[in-house]
Amino acid sequence: MASERIYLSPPHVGPLERELLLDAFDSNWLAPLGPHVDGFEAELAAAAGVGHAATLSSGTAALHLALLLLGVGRGDEVWTSSFTFVATANAISYVGAVPVFIDSDSATWNLDPDLLAEELRAAAAKGKLPKAVLVVDLYGQCADYDRILSVCDEFEIPVIEDAAEALGATYRGRPAGGLARFGVFSFNGNKIITTSGGGALVANDETAIARARFLSSQARENVAHYEHEESGFNYRLSNLLAAVGRGQLRQLSDRVAARRRIFEQYRQGFLDKSGIAMMPEADYGVSNRWLTVINVDEQIFGASAGDIRLTLATEEIEARPVWKPMHLQPVFSEARAIGGKVSEGLFATGLCLPSGSALTENAVARVIQAVLSAAVQRGGHR
Repeated sequence: MASERIYLSPPHVGPLERELLLDAFDSNWLAPLGPHVDGFEAELAAAAGVGHAATLSSGTAALHLALLLLGVGRGDEVWTSSFTFVATANAISYVGAVPVFIDSDSATWNLDPDLLAEELRAAAAKGKLPKAVLVVDLYGQCADYDRILSVCDEFEIPVIEDAAEALGATYRGRPAGGLARFGVFSFNGNKIITTSGGGALVANDETAIARARFLSSQARENVAHYEHEESGFNYRLSNLLAAVGRGQLRQLSDRVAARRRIFEQYRQGFLDKSGIAMMPEADYGVSNRWLTVINVDEQIFGASAGDIRLTLATEEIEARPVWKPMHLQPVFSEARAIGGKVSEGLFATGLCLPSGSALTENAVARVIQAVLSAAVQRGGHR
């Protein structure tokens, strides 16, 4: 009998989401307006520790609007993490700005604060500072915002927090998403909570979030007829999907706890296996462990990250390489990169393992055994 397929990070939904979805359906509030949108926005803002939120069609839309709200435009530089999903960089391109990619530090895999500080001081001396800095919270772990904000504040550069992967994580006791001028979340189907597709922009700035809602609703003026004085976007989240999000959000702490338990089971399973290291957790915060990520030393372990991924595929187990750094992507081949060796090394040796919050202990054990079998098949460790 074939083994049941294990996916990387599938949606985890239950009766609460169904109940709220049916409530929205039965009320006939189907459009991108309604009580569940209002409720979800209020609950998200509270979860991020800020005053306001606008729910949107995607995290990418939220990044786009955050850049517009900061006045970023054609020819401006936006410095951002190189080690990230392409949506981060794409949003910079949407506004005609120029991305500059900053390498990771090896201790957290997030944007290197020392490298950022060094380059900002050099840029200030030349009078060529960026318009904004866009920081990514990688795989559910917050970047070091005290150090990043300190140097950005020195030069009055606003910071956007791309917390698309980090809802439920904390930094020095503060929730992800509320650590910079704007915070961004994603509710894509593989995230720690999902609305099937969606995102949010959060901030303490009520005026800015009100403008985000305005721009995301085709920039329609508040008159009886359809009046438009500027171009807008069709970015609002529907009341149906907001209902699902509210059910998901109420279980966020359980989802984080589950993913952290899964990470710990993996860690224990690889504890005495030389050549496999886990993504480190910074001492300044708590990761939501959205994905469990390992770093594989082929010479020591006896198989590469790529070998392991292919072995898992034969066992009906989905695993994926880590993000390919943006400075290595063909679409951004002409962009400037600050450093790059750390993220390049992580791309060469990193692998994301199944991490869905509904994953059973037996399923995790099956993944661990399959990972170890890759070295055996290659004649390495037993």
